[in-house]
Amino acid sequence: MIGKICGTGSYIPPKILSNNDLSEMVETNDEWIRERTGVRNRHIAEHETASFMAAEAAKRALENAGVSPEEIDLILVASSSPDVIFPSVACEVQKEIRAVNAAGYDMQAACTGFVFAYQSAQAYIAAGFYKTILAIGTETLSSMVDWTDRGTCILFGDGAGAAVIRAAEGTAYLPAAHSDGCRGDALVCRSRFSSEFVEAFKKTGETPKDTYISMDGRGVFQFAVKSVPQIVTEVLDKAGLGTEDIDWFILHQANKRIVESVAKRLKTDIGKFPMNLQEYGNTSSASIPILLDEMNRDGRLEKGQKIVIAGFGAGLSWGASILEW
Repeated sequence: MIGKICGTGSYIPPKILSNNDLSEMVETNDEWIRERTGVRNRHIAEHETASFMAAEAAKRALENAGVSPEEIDLILVASSSPDVIFPSVACEVQKEIRAVNAAGYDMQAACTGFVFAYQSAQAYIAAGFYKTILAIGTETLSSMVDWTDRGTCILFGDGAGAAVIRAAEGTAYLPAAHSDGCRGDALVCRSRFSSEFVEAFKKTGETPKDTYISMDGRGVFQFAVKSVPQIVTEVLDKAGLGTEDIDWFILHQANKRIVESVAKRLKTDIGKFPMNLQEYGNTSSASIPILLDEMNRDGRLEKGQKIVIAGFGAGLSWGASILEW
């Protein structure tokens, strides 16, 4: 048995922070941001938490799938910005949607989180452990952004996406996944629950800068444009497929130039690489399921289409899977 996505859902906070809004906060402008990133807007959680958005996305995915909460066996939540350490976001979702028969836990793999959650769901289903799994990516990255840092505050947004994955007959495609902790310093956010944070806060009364997202932009860009084509090629080779066999390449929505560079290196039509980062910015683990949900609901995804999903980011970690719609 394999796991097939049978329903999707997403939740986007209504508050919009435009490039023009940001230009009043830091030295930047709409043209500069759009040229370098492709981002026009990002949505910011005001009162919404990662748990709340995850639960809302989950409810919409269940409705789309025609699956009741009681049918869910396992809830996997990918998040780097949970509102609670414990109970897990997955347990908060389980409580909210009343998935009384489900187990649940969180996983933290930053922007690759949803891909790893999807791969974990496939492994559980192939092993016969579970039949119906809810995979969610949810982020409130705005709480981790230094709004005085022009290099990072222009990039990130908040939101959640979910997919119901159910056991079915079909072709199993082997995934690919990698991590390289030796390059982890390229994208870092230190914990605010450490003794170092407490001591620094006592001395200054201010939140230390290293507990906000810090990024080597050039290093991350170079990592992404090299690693993503390689891992896409890796999963295609495992499946005996070529880029011409794939209908959609759904990449983590980090930067327009990264997506364009990957398409170019794979020598594939950029039209196969959908993007919505212009509206949402980088929502980390939520970006792929949000885009999947949009494409599902507007009719771009059709039965039998082959799709590559690929995530990349902090860790550094990156992963890819092939799925059939």
